[in-house]
Formats: sequence, C-alpha cells, structure tokens
Amino acid sequence: YFHGTFPEGFTWGVSSSAYQIEGGWDADGKGPSIWDTFTHVPGNVKNNDTGDIACDSYHKVEEDIYLLRALGVKNYRFSLSWPRIFPTGRNNSVNSHGVDYYNRLIDGLVANNITPIVTLYHWDLPQALQDIGGWENNTLIDLFDSFADFCFQTFGDRVKFWITFNEPYVIAWLGYGQGTFPPNVQDPGRISIRPGRAPYVVGHNLIKAHAEVWHLYNETYRARQGGLISITISSEWAEPRNPHKQEDIEASRRFMQFLLGWFAHPIFKNGDYNEVMKRRIRERSLAQGLSQSRLPEFTESEKQRIKGTYDYFGLNQYTTVLAYNLNFPRVVQSYDSDRGVATVSDRSWLGSGSTWLKVTPFGFRKILRWIKEEYNNPPIYVTENGISERGAFVFNDTQRIHYYRSYINEALKAVVHDGVDLRGYTAWSLMDNLEWAVGFDERFGLYHVNFSDPALPRRPKASARYYSQIINCSGFPDP
Repeated sequence: YFHGTFPEGFTWGVSSSAYQIEGGWDADGKGPSIWDTFTHVPGNVKNNDTGDIACDSYHKVEEDIYLLRALGVKNYRFSLSWPRIFPTGRNNSVNSHGVDYYNRLIDGLVANNITPIVTLYHWDLPQALQDIGGWENNTLIDLFDSFADFCFQTFGDRVKFWITFNEPYVIAWLGYGQGTFPPNVQDPGRISIRPGRAPYVVGHNLIKAHAEVWHLYNETYRARQGGLISITISSEWAEPRNPHKQEDIEASRRFMQFLLGWFAHPIFKNGDYNEVMKRRIRERSLAQGLSQSRLPEFTESEKQRIKGTYDYFGLNQYTTVLAYNLNFPRVVQSYDSDRGVATVSDRSWLGSGSTWLKVTPFGFRKILRWIKEEYNNPPIYVTENGISERGAFVFNDTQRIHYYRSYINEALKAVVHDGVDLRGYTAWSLMDNLEWAVGFDERFGLYHVNFSDPALPRRPKASARYYSQIINCSGFPDP
C-alpha cells in the first residue's frame, strides 16, 4: 500500500450512460433505439427488465446533480442518446425536447463547477439506422458525423471534453459476433459472413467514423471551443496462465492485441491494424479457402486520416484474466478462433456481482504501464472503473470500498513509480442502473436506487462517502 497524492490538476469523476439511467424511452418524441427494441423482446434481458423507466434521470436532472455535488466530483461523464436528439437518426428530425433535456443537464453541471464529459455514442443506435444495416453499413460514418456536428454546434460552447465511442469492441463483438447485445445479429440466412467477418466490418466502420468526427472537431470547432476529443477503449489485462511457458506468454500478448490493440493500434500508433491481428486473420482466412483476409484493409489515405486522431487515451478497465493458447478447428470463422486464446481466473481472486469481474488491482497498474509503453506515453483518462454487487442489498458495501481503495492505489503507483501520464479517474457508476443484458440484478452504483419504489429514491452507499474522501484528499496522503 502506497501513501501519496495524485498530481495537481488531476480530475475525479463518476460516469453513467443514457440508456442505463434516463428512462423516458418514448417521452417527448424520442425515437426507439436498438436497445429499446432488444429489451422489448422477452428473454433477451434477465427478468425481462427494460430501460423504459430505468432511473428516470430524464425527469430527475436536479436530483442527479445533487448526487454529484454531494460526492464532490469535478467531472460527470454521461452519454447523449442519439435517438432522443434525432429520432430517425438523421439531422432532419431534430427533437427540441431532447435537446432541452441535455441543455438543462449541461447548464446545471456548469453552474455547479462540474465538467461535463460527453460520450456521443454509448451503444443506443437509432432503430431507424439499424433498419438500413446499422454499423455494417458504411453510410453510418457520414450520419454519425452529422450527429456529432449538431452536438458540437449545440453543446460545444459548454462541453470541453468529448468521447466519440464507448467500447467499440463491445459494439462490434457482442453486437455482431456473439449476438448477446443488440442488434443481436445471428441471422442464419447470412451465417457465411458471421461471426468471422461482421465484427471486423463493424470495427472498421467505427474506426473510420471516429476519425472523421475527430477531424471535424479539430478543423471546425477546436479553435473557438477549445475542447478535447478522443475515444474510450475497454480492455482486461491478460497475464499468461503459466508465466514460464512461452506459448502462454504469446497467448497473453495476442489477447491484448486482439482486444485493446484492435482499436488502439490504428488510432494511437500508425493508422493500421497491428501485425498480430493482420497476420493471424489473413492466414486463417486463406486456409479456409477465402481469396482474402476477413479483416478489411485501410487504404493508404485512410491510414493517414486515422493515425493520431486522439487528444488522450480513454480507458475502461475492470479486471484481469489468465490467458493460454487454444487452437480452434481450421474451418471455424470467428473472432475467437482468429485470436486462439482461452482465459481463466485464479481461484484466489475475489469475486463480484458479475461472473466476469474478479478483483485484480495489480492488472490495473500493469495495463496503464503497458499503454504508456505501447503507445508512446499518451495522456490517459480512466473513463470507467468499478465493481458490481448482487443479491440482498446492504448499504455498507465494504467490497466496493476495498475495490476502489486498491485499484486507485495501483493507479497512483503507476503515476508515481512508472511515470504514466494519468490525468483523471472516473468511477463507474453514479448509481445503480440497468446493467444491460443482466437487467437490474447487478449493481455498480455508488448510490443505491430503490427500483421497487415508484419514486426511485437514491441513497448513498458507504462507498460514496469513501470515494468522496479520496477525491477530497486527491489520493492517499500519509496520515
């Protein structure tokens, strides 16, 4: 355990996303999103939970700002619902009520000296755009550009911190590979291109869309608005299952390149995919009798356009895995078989309310150092980090306190001992909310929301007070 404080100017925040908290799913002219469509199909989400009401933040702006003030955060990260602003996904369908809602929220934050960190896309695509193929259709690159343009124009006088996409890996793989998230693409009529191609096509379009929006901001808005814009990438840290076995060491490296490197390498390095992905996917594609790689290629001009489209590295990080080699049959076409890695957890690691989330603070420091070394020391903002609970509710959430204490302490070591340029930390999440496909069963909030009471009252858990103390001290000063 290391006593010390973060550098002056380090920012502390907390995060949420539109679909998980807003509710008002069809209020005041909002259009349906792919998450509305998905959650309304029985069986897609645990307990058939939906975000129709969620935390009702659409009607509780003042209450949410009160929670943020009580925490003492300097930043609040939230996302804009594209179909709340453009119900059809296109700029000829502006919904003034949606715009008013975000103006009220942004004005309230600014009035309370809380910096809005705004995510343009946190997974809730307008259903109207999914109907034309969603992110597999490259016309979405221009449509997203036009949505971003409207947001910069409308909110950019007060918003100085933008994120284009939250976790492109989840959009591409869970949405278009596994089909566990919308658009739930497991269409048997088109099985020949899934899941071995669709996720790569989607990832390709997301990277190009991100680059276009970065250039739009850089060339049209930066000079007069003076903000920052980048992307948020999620990644576990991977350790070799057996650190003395070369095969496992290579598997852990491959895991990192296929997960974090898939999107980071083009944007933060050279405008192109990393060699590990390019080589493996090409070799497997050719062995499957295809004439070219299932991973699309960027043209030279696209590489130039993509390279360096960042102002900081946005990182979502929760846990660590142990990786080892796994050879799939040659005929299998999927991201998993291309990667050729299986993962397990160490049985001694503490669990959480989510099967995938084990408490592994050491991995947090390691991934921060890895990003520093791999991508030439970019400024990093942690945009999500936190732990879930499930089952009977208790306000004294000691496991969350332990999680924040140990993870934030490892981040401090990364700054002080490893020279990582970490500028800010954002906890996930402000309050219990709809945890995507697991519904309300898993709770990440610093504030408890009583979903069985129609008033949806919020109350601080013990971890909220603890996180406030960390913010107040900016770390762990020696007593």
